[in-house]
Amino acid sequence: MEKIREVLKKVIYALYGVELEADVTIAPEGTGADYATNVAMRLAKVAHKAPMIIAEEIKARLDAGEIETDEGAKDVSLEGFTVTVAAPGFLNFISPDEYFAEKVGVIAGNVGDFLGGNISQGEYSGKTVVAEFSDPNPFKVLHVGHLYTSVVGDSISRILELAGASEVRANFGGDVGLHVGKTMWALSRKNVSLDELKIEDIAKCYVEGTQAYEENEDAKAEIVALNKVFYAVAELGAERSQERLEIEALAEDFGMSTVEMMKLVELYWRGRELSYQYFEDFYAKIGVKFDKYYPESSVAGRGLKEVREHTGTVYEESEGAIVYHGEKLGLHTRVFINREGVPTYEAKDVGLIFTKWDDWHFDESVVVTGNEQTEYMKVVLASVAEYAPKLVERTSHLTHGLVKLPGNVKMSSRKGNFLKAVDVLEMVQEILGGAEADSRIVLAAIKYAFLKYKMGGDIVFDPQESVSTTGNSGVYLLYSVVRAKKVLQKVGNSSSSRGNEVTASVSQDTSEVASVRNLSKKVIQYKEVIQEAVAEKAPNKICTYLYELAQEFSRFYENVKVAGSEREGELAQLVKAYLNVMEHGLGLLGIEVPEEM
Repeated sequence: MEKIREVLKKVIYALYGVELEADVTIAPEGTGADYATNVAMRLAKVAHKAPMIIAEEIKARLDAGEIETDEGAKDVSLEGFTVTVAAPGFLNFISPDEYFAEKVGVIAGNVGDFLGGNISQGEYSGKTVVAEFSDPNPFKVLHVGHLYTSVVGDSISRILELAGASEVRANFGGDVGLHVGKTMWALSRKNVSLDELKIEDIAKCYVEGTQAYEENEDAKAEIVALNKVFYAVAELGAERSQERLEIEALAEDFGMSTVEMMKLVELYWRGRELSYQYFEDFYAKIGVKFDKYYPESSVAGRGLKEVREHTGTVYEESEGAIVYHGEKLGLHTRVFINREGVPTYEAKDVGLIFTKWDDWHFDESVVVTGNEQTEYMKVVLASVAEYAPKLVERTSHLTHGLVKLPGNVKMSSRKGNFLKAVDVLEMVQEILGGAEADSRIVLAAIKYAFLKYKMGGDIVFDPQESVSTTGNSGVYLLYSVVRAKKVLQKVGNSSSSRGNEVTASVSQDTSEVASVRNLSKKVIQYKEVIQEAVAEKAPNKICTYLYELAQEFSRFYENVKVAGSEREGELAQLVKAYLNVMEHGLGLLGIEVPEEM
């Protein structure tokens, strides 16, 4: 299709003086063609001609194989393709057998050779891209939203890496902030030994602290005061904040006894340690890695510095706080430093932007969050754009909706009625057989169920649907791949010695010929799909394609005998090409294929 597009672009410009990319797609069944385009209908208004006339004019130039330009004649031959015109103005293309044979042979050998090194027209080649996603807060439990953004962010990172980017996976989390104050307020009131402390205890304390903050003014005041304490503790760092002299100084600053401060310091660092270990264990379980963790305490100081330096020009003082008035840009006002002099999430995000730049000098920074952060991020980025526009120009904010179970119940971590990330894994594992279930199949079911939807809207995750062996599911795709492996296992040594002319004289059986040709067309469409997925940072494009490809292979499997046939070697090459594409595409989704199912 790429070759057809290139040639059409030249012909259209020569005939009509218009730069236009033609949409070339696989032709519908029953047309007798392999590819088709409606470009003649798109040109009707520009050329002031009927689409059928335009289509015939383009066909005439393609049949001639050349066009006249100011620079002389240019070659526009399509090397054996047959071009036809169909009402109301379609151009149809029938490929020569060797066209499919050559490309299928390359894919059967190596998908990377087929894709080449110019997947995104060089846009990402040699570029540094920082992808920030997941972003859980220490002192809170990972919920289903964190699982979703982890899966999506990981897949986007894999796709951009394929396109040539030097990819950095970053994770930003709140080790300081009001949620820490709420959790530590509840935790410090319990008689819990550090050795016995568990992440579940911390999660319960967050819920208790949140309720107290919202319902009790005295508790609220205590939590606000504790919030300042932990900013100071985090700023000192783990080693310094546990030195005797530092603890005594902190205790004096905040009007506490040394014993009280020591207890808080020890609880804080133990809670943070447990949180990060919990994150690491979970990410390892789902096959997601990070190159850099950015605790909020590590960027808060930089955020304070930038906001204070630009107060009076970009930010303004307002009732003891420092704010940014976004109304001038159709946005809203947000507080960046509160009345206590503490940086808010906004200031910490400012600090993160500059810290990521200092660390990586990125060509692009991709930030993946929930939709609820859309307006918030607009204000943060708008403020930074006034004094560091380059950093904002290089930042992409991708958002997603909520993940819900069937029944559309909205859940809240503040109230404790939320779905934990680990609950999702256990739910699917139980359906697939409990403890004996293959973790690769469990993850395939979940990841594909998340990734098959376009980012933006809410997602209803149906555990039963995710493990279907017949529908649009990750499990169905795995079954299809394993089936292809079994086909190849039955093939004799002849597959290595025969040629690659997959579509040549396979059989006089029309259903068999059609199945081979259709699967060949679908397999070589992979490059086009990858280019779209890279351009749009859209894993769902790959999911849709892989599902359609698996369906095409199912039809091929029903109609074509491979092992023991007269054309065993050529057909095995096609199955191998299918297998290579499926495994490559699933790899971009973070899905590992088992040998058996």
